[in-house]
Amino acid sequence: MIRPHLPLNALRAFEASARHLSFTRAAVELCVTQAAVSHQVKSLEAQLNVTLFKRLPRGLMLTSEGETLLPVLRDSFDLIAQTLERFEGGHFREVLTVGAVGTFAVGWLLPRLADFQMKYPFIDLRLSTNNNRVDVAAEGLDYAIRFGAGAWHGIEAVRLIEAPLSVLCVPEIARQLHAPADLLQQTLLRSYRTDEWPEWFQASGLPAHVAAPRSIVFDSSLAMMEAALQGAGVALAPPLMFARQLAAGAIEQPFAIGITTGSYWLTRLQSRPETSAMVAFKQWLLQVAQRN
Repeated sequence: MIRPHLPLNALRAFEASARHLSFTRAAVELCVTQAAVSHQVKSLEAQLNVTLFKRLPRGLMLTSEGETLLPVLRDSFDLIAQTLERFEGGHFREVLTVGAVGTFAVGWLLPRLADFQMKYPFIDLRLSTNNNRVDVAAEGLDYAIRFGAGAWHGIEAVRLIEAPLSVLCVPEIARQLHAPADLLQQTLLRSYRTDEWPEWFQASGLPAHVAAPRSIVFDSSLAMMEAALQGAGVALAPPLMFARQLAAGAIEQPFAIGITTGSYWLTRLQSRPETSAMVAFKQWLLQVAQRN
């Protein structure tokens, strides 16, 4: 049975009393008298035709009906409060949740986010990073920026940019690399994709099956590049994502040879309707990507 006119004051009085298990403490929180709280709760019980509390000599105890009602009201009041907090300066702040490959987030997106915040000050962006393994539905993401060929089941994918892979290392190691074959004397740092170095070697004119005597495998390009910055070896990574380190001279790109193994894509569930915040972010991202 639908009850469209349940009094908000009575519901609030019950919720506060249930949290405190005391009409007196609820009255202090609500800035009313204890009698007023008790009256509101009795009125609610009469309207629902149930008993919500057992009145004890030293407090209150929820009945099964009260235990059923409390979490619903608590969650509802929390949601109302969170929604009201998102009104600011005559605008409603929209929340946008984006997951991104860590390399893209740190190397490309973060340096450009100030522009997005300036243009869309009433969008609250929540950014999480991953190593390209992401479940958009399970993680509750509006968008996921990922690397690959652009084909994921049930996913709409919009291509952003390519980021070819090339050899990156500290200057001390770069000075030892005069030809691609010199890499065979170095420790090769690589991702879990086993085909990347063979493809690069083939593009450089070496046999694809050649192998360096030492290698280290990483599940994150960020961790791999940190190892490269510390001189642990030679990385195969996208120079575009490490432009700041290249510009600062912390790393060098000894060979111009690059290979393209995929692109970065903006993805969302096909079943997920786009909000105005999602549309704004996508349009901004595509415009910025076209300029870079």
